[in-house]
Amino acid sequence: MFEVLVYMFENYIDTHFRPDESTLSRELSAAGFDEQDINGAFDWFNQLELMADQADIFETPNHVSTRIFTSDELKKITGESLGFVLFLVQAKILNTAQRELILELAMNLPQPLISIEEMRWIVLMTTWGASKSGPDKTKEYLFIEDALLNKQKPTLH
Repeated sequence: MFEVLVYMFENYIDTHFRPDESTLSRELSAAGFDEQDINGAFDWFNQLELMADQADIFETPNHVSTRIFTSDELKKITGESLGFVLFLVQAKILNTAQRELILELAMNLPQPLISIEEMRWIVLMTTWGASKSGPDKTKEYLFIEDALLNKQKPTLH
């Protein structure tokens, strides 16, 4: 299913045209994706859209919180992936609401383990909408995009 998500993101997220689910489903099937993975990807993206529509998801909160990970999260999400998300929160690229959204979406993926590459894609997909909300958000999105495409660890200057 994750490959379907990446395919959809790469092919449709930057365009203003998004085919209806029936058309997109046929295209994804023709590209060789399994129907179960296609339906799972639609559900995941719909969940992302619903959660991202929350008014405060892209606002900077005035408080700091400590996040304790559940045993299920620690089993499914690699330490490197969790470290990446925490790095982005500490660098104020993500806020705590976005962190929670990203972790929830990662936990909803069917694979047993979320690698750093997959986590980078999840972060990129989740923050893409924020890049439209102003120049500060675009800079943050570009930093995340660079972190995804550049295999070296990101550094702040």
